[in-house]
Amino acid sequence: MGKLLRLTVGFCLGMVALIAPAQAQSTPQFLPLQLRDRTQLPVESYPTLVGLDDQLWEPQHRQALLTAIAHSLDYLQTPAAEAAYRQYPVSGFTRDRVRRSLLRFRELVQTTRSPVALQTVVMREFELYQSVGHDGLGTVDFTGYFEPTYVASRVPTAEFRYPLYREPANLTQWTQPHPTRTQLEGRDGLQGSRGLLRGLELVWLRDRLEAFLIQVQGSARLQLADGTVMTVGYAGRTEYPYTGIGRELIRDGKLPQEGLTLPRVIAYFQQNPDALNEYLPRNNRFVFFRETGGAPPLGSLSVPVTAERSIATDKTLMPPGALALIHTQLPYATETDIEQRFVSRFVLDQDTGGAIRGAGRVDVFMGTGTLAGDRAGLVNTTGQLYYLLLRE
Repeated sequence: MGKLLRLTVGFCLGMVALIAPAQAQSTPQFLPLQLRDRTQLPVESYPTLVGLDDQLWEPQHRQALLTAIAHSLDYLQTPAAEAAYRQYPVSGFTRDRVRRSLLRFRELVQTTRSPVALQTVVMREFELYQSVGHDGLGTVDFTGYFEPTYVASRVPTAEFRYPLYREPANLTQWTQPHPTRTQLEGRDGLQGSRGLLRGLELVWLRDRLEAFLIQVQGSARLQLADGTVMTVGYAGRTEYPYTGIGRELIRDGKLPQEGLTLPRVIAYFQQNPDALNEYLPRNNRFVFFRETGGAPPLGSLSVPVTAERSIATDKTLMPPGALALIHTQLPYATETDIEQRFVSRFVLDQDTGGAIRGAGRVDVFMGTGTLAGDRAGLVNTTGQLYYLLLRE
């Protein structure tokens, strides 16, 4: 799929999905919050319902949102979207209504001149559907994911020893259960050339954990030793459930659950490198890649994901490509640190993931590179998720 999916047919395993247990599926998806009787609220009450999205009025943020909307509109023209909405179980969510909602909202983003002006029209013309969350009261757990950038080599060397692999041509014919991670690459991650993966090496990493995290993220941008850049994306996977290594470390008492982030997981393995042989093989799911020729990372809808404007949810529950609003906290870099800030932000639902299950999980795409990864690893908070549809 070549997409920034994470460990299912859409591998969106947010970085803290390495850590946090997946939430149980909630049904129904939405609270009875359609706001027909709330449109006369005074303007000062709007932020608690729609939010201001102040950053939207910065040119780069407005363009990012418009780009994400365009990608969703492209998806909604596809047979895949037609099939998805034909089966979508929530009354009122149709492909045509989602498409018309995006077209109208795009027009408003392009023509309104202030947050309050946009809010006023949105509250008048749109209905809001709030996710029930994992507690039935609207509480949603947010994590972050990103496209990593690492140094790599097209040929193995003494420094670059850990491969990413192409999808086997006969993968669909492999007998099940599929081979485990240990059976495919060995406990040390260096035995792939001795078995079914022989000759499928695509590129080599110098750090085993980096190679594993690319499997978690589902795509990567690689700075090659010869000075060129190579991009890789998801191609396929073995049929196993995802096991988060952070969760395993918590279970074994190696790290505390409170305050656990991806940087702390990485730090643990830097201090205990031999532990990689114990914990990485616990995730039997193995991911294969293809070279993507510099293409941007794709979500499970086969359209590019946009930094801080694309989210991943459980697509068995949530409407693909739809306009959404999130209320949560995201980390922002300052001159000296990374601090958490509350955000109320319009986003597009364009991805999914193996650890993103139930109505109480959202993964926010944070972008590409080191800073995006640092920030994604610190997204571990609660909030609310709403979907916006034009009134009928």
